[in-house]
Amino acid sequence: MKLATLTTETESLVVGVVSDESGDRFVSLAAGDSSLPKSLREVLSLADWQSRCERALFEARQQGAYVAGRLAAPIPDPAKVICIGLNYRDHAYEAGMEIPSEPVCFGKFGNTIIGPDEPIRLPRVASQVDFEAELVIIMGRRAYEVPRDEAFQYVAGYCNGHDVSARDWQIGKPGKQWLLGKTPDTFAPIGPWLVTSDEIANPHALSIQLSLNGEIMQQGNTSEFIFGVDELIAYLSQIMTLEPGDVIFTGTPPGVGMGRKPPVWLQPGDVVEIEISGLGKLTNPVQSA
Repeated sequence: MKLATLTTETESLVVGVVSDESGDRFVSLAAGDSSLPKSLREVLSLADWQSRCERALFEARQQGAYVAGRLAAPIPDPAKVICIGLNYRDHAYEAGMEIPSEPVCFGKFGNTIIGPDEPIRLPRVASQVDFEAELVIIMGRRAYEVPRDEAFQYVAGYCNGHDVSARDWQIGKPGKQWLLGKTPDTFAPIGPWLVTSDEIANPHALSIQLSLNGEIMQQGNTSEFIFGVDELIAYLSQIMTLEPGDVIFTGTPPGVGMGRKPPVWLQPGDVVEIEISGLGKLTNPVQSA
């Protein structure tokens, strides 16, 4: 099942995505179950969210309750945006850093989250803005001190993600301003929708690709993770309670702009496309702030 957030002229809707020969169409889940919350994050907080969404999608399709609008980030309002650094060996090598023995964790804030086709805005004070394609985990149950062998039970699903990074702030500033380099507005596009975990047979066998203006810049596979989805959830939940709708970026494969000779930085007018197996395509233009 594919779940998304759709905005119309008057409201925000949780929709199911129906993909067929005519393309992608959207069905209002509220038409099939009017008691469902209007926020996907709140929907995921329901104990029986998956079965209720499946029933609502079936009923809404029977009614022909198709709707039109603009796709937003599937979770526009996450309580947490957690990111993992250096989770692919070849990316660690290109960054000139050691292979981590434990996950390298940092965070973003809600101001960074945008959806498909929304512009990435380049801050006037940053001239070295880089691209990073990533698999994103979206949590579906509250998780604290979760054993690794149970971790997948807590995952709602997955989507494409883009960990946009201002390297001249993250690395170039005195003291290395990771927080400020990672948290400018619009620096965490996700989408176009959440694909529920039952449709992803193995999240550790997904191809991942980023194209910049039609040229492939990053190609990898989640089989190259240093720390898998289950390890990350178990590791993070030792320290904090993960809530439904929390977003976890899992790290980027090699090919980022910083590691190229000469370096490649995002520029106004660029278009970035990210595709991960089974998760659709996330497209974002780039513009000046």
